[in-house]
Amino acid sequence: MPYLSIREASEDMRSWMTTPTELVAEALEKIDLLDGEIKAFVTVLGEQALADAARAETEQRMGFYRSPLHGIPVGIKDIIAVKGVRMTAGSQVLADYVSPEDATVVEQLRKAGAIILGKTNTHEFAFGTYTPPTRNPWDRTRIPGGSSGGSTAAVAADMCLGAIGSDTGGSIRIPAACCGVTGLKPTYGRVSCYGVVPLSRSLDHVWS
Repeated sequence: MPYLSIREASEDMRSWMTTPTELVAEALEKIDLLDGEIKAFVTVLGEQALADAARAETEQRMGFYRSPLHGIPVGIKDIIAVKGVRMTAGSQVLADYVSPEDATVVEQLRKAGAIILGKTNTHEFAFGTYTPPTRNPWDRTRIPGGSSGGSTAAVAADMCLGAIGSDTGGSIRIPAACCGVTGLKPTYGRVSCYGVVPLSRSLDHVWS
């Protein structure tokens, strides 16, 4: 995807220079091409993402524009619940757990029209700084940082236009610095942690 920002892609969709379906298809092609080595994604929701993109495109053709995130493909850190999708939190303990509902942040993304591409890799229960086995897209011999390393590596490798992570002691900021992308840790409580596997409830922040 030849975009430097979500805003740029959103503006191109508004002017019909691209479509949600094209963006998602390009993202899935990048995942197929690169993720065997980078290992940013734990679960890829290809068919569902294409169906959601087609729906977003239909809405746009009808003049219904939800937000600047409408049609934007994003990744979700695998400690954050997506309804009907496995949530491992990077641990064998939860290897077969399937969430019965969306986390609040995922629910809000859907309302804004974002397209969920899949779940991104995380250090076990978000407690670590290097996110095995994910590799840094700029140098595959190096780590991407953690614990939101999967989300950050996916963005840095252009496998998605944005990704949601979480930050308790640096888990968004560290991988953003390692991979050369922008990471945002919002004010505590600004984004709900409902549906997110906790590390420290008094310190956890969600965003990316």
